[in-house]
Formats: sequence, C-alpha cells, structure tokens
Amino acid sequence: MEFVNPIDKDKVAENPGLLPYSHHVGGVVIKPEDTGKIKSRALTAMREQTNIQMSQLQKQVELLIKQANDLKDRVDMSEQIYQADLSFEPIISQIYHLYKKEEKFKLLLIGPEDWGKMPETLSYIGTVKMLGDHTWEILNKNSEF
Repeated sequence: MEFVNPIDKDKVAENPGLLPYSHHVGGVVIKPEDTGKIKSRALTAMREQTNIQMSQLQKQVELLIKQANDLKDRVDMSEQIYQADLSFEPIISQIYHLYKKEEKFKLLLIGPEDWGKMPETLSYIGTVKMLGDHTWEILNKNSEF
C-alpha cells in the first residue's frame, strides 16, 4: 500500500525555516522590519546626542576664551601698575585705584567716588586688589581703557 499525503503539496514548504513568515498557525508572527524607519530613528538619536555634545564643547570654548581674555586684562593692568609712579609699597589684599595723568600711571588709595571733584588731569583706569602672588585682581575697569 502506498502512502498518500493528505496535505496538498501547494500548501507545504520544502524549507519552512527559510520562509519570511510563519509557516503554521501556531507560529510566531514575523513582521519584516522597516529598515528606513530604523535608520531614520538611529540618525535622529545620533544627531541629537552629537548636538548636545557640540553645545557643551562650545560652552567650554567660550569659557576658555573668557578666561584667556580676563587673564590678558590682568596682565595688561599689572604692567600698567608696575609702570606707575608708586610713592608707597602696595600691601597684599589692599584695594587700590589706577589713574593716568598725562602719559604716566598713578596708583592711589583714593577711589573715583572719593574725590569731591575729580581732578581734570586724572583719568580713572580701574580698581584693583593686590593678590598674594603680587598679581592684581581687577575689581572694576573703565571701559574706555
């Protein structure tokens, strides 16, 4: 007696494991992935992360530029102070005021607001404080200088 398969040959797969869909009723539903969506989501996430990192780097660069400019201002002010006529020895942590009289700098204890009327021969440059390492912290600076 010859065996007759009751299943129709058109409804049977020779290699069911290679089918892109489930080959029987109890099988897992297999949906093909939309690779375009996957790539699009990945690119969006990558761009968002790199934009955040670029923004952080830009803020760091801006801070470094500000610090470099502040340091340059301190050096410039220190050079002006050490070229000034000093009739006393500056004391650490004391606040002083730098003026320009004609072509010479003057370091004084009198601030611009302490004058009854500021002498016309003096031009206010800035207010400084001598630090422990004999550099000068700029507390106030005349924007014209």
